[in-house]
Amino acid sequence: MKITKDVLVCLDYRITDEEGECLNPEDNELIYLHGGYNHVFSALEECLEGKKEGDLFKATFAPHEAFGVYQDELVEEVSLSDLPEDIFVGMEMETEEEDEGEKRIYLVTEIGDEYAILDANHPFAGLTLTFEGEVTELQALSKEAIEEILAHVH
Repeated sequence: MKITKDVLVCLDYRITDEEGECLNPEDNELIYLHGGYNHVFSALEECLEGKKEGDLFKATFAPHEAFGVYQDELVEEVSLSDLPEDIFVGMEMETEEEDEGEKRIYLVTEIGDEYAILDANHPFAGLTLTFEGEVTELQALSKEAIEEILAHVH
């Protein structure tokens, strides 16, 4: 079996930055439904298309192909009086954007005396990244199983 649309793909992988530093030492397994469902970014799907169990892969992606270009407008300085008292650096906060109606996840990156810095960029935004690993398992799914996965993800 090869990786094609509607195949459940299991990978062991690592992500490294341009200096070769591993960015996912604790999280090295990925399971996703292949085929343009936005479970992984499209450049990675293209790299994996047609591979089979046991195949190795290695590809480097520019920021716009992976987790996006870093956007300064996604960083906000927020008064501590507008935030929970128990915030800490590294805490994630979900907010609903008033004008867009969509939810955004912010990471608290700094806490000052009167304000905190919240960043909605992905932690890997702006980085050129290399993904390398092995395809460990592939599974053909029924239409019902695919619909169930899509219902849980979306």
